[in-house]
Amino acid sequence: MSTDNAAPAAPADPGAPGQDKMADEWAAAMAEAKTTEQAGALAAPAESPAPFATFSSGGSGGAGGAGNDINMILDIPVQLTVELGRTRIPIKHILQLAQGSVVELEAMAGEPMDVLVNGYLIAQGEVVVVNDKFGIRLTDIVTPSERMRRLSRG
Repeated sequence: MSTDNAAPAAPADPGAPGQDKMADEWAAAMAEAKTTEQAGALAAPAESPAPFATFSSGGSGGAGGAGNDINMILDIPVQLTVELGRTRIPIKHILQLAQGSVVELEAMAGEPMDVLVNGYLIAQGEVVVVNDKFGIRLTDIVTPSERMRRLSRG
């Protein structure tokens, strides 16, 4: 028997009444505890690694696999901007702006507006009014290869 879980030492008098009975009870309790520990270890479920999703590195994974992968990013918010036009003016002209001032833009009237997502051009379109709100009707989508070319140009 190990000393880690040993019962309190019995009195030195081996002939004391009930000592044998108490020693037998302690031995039975220790044996039962050891049996319970062993049974618990056997009954415990075996550890197994957590399952991880596998991602394909190419487009040949099929539509089912790609649909599952894209679901992970569908709720990420992005900034969509429709750019009417741009211009470059000195600060002294900005300081002279007042209500009713007109700022001339480089874009021509009727020219398609740029649609940007997080600052990157993804499409062009024309301005429309829907239920008293401005909207944009997409007329040209920038192809993925064109987007990559523009990104590499910086």
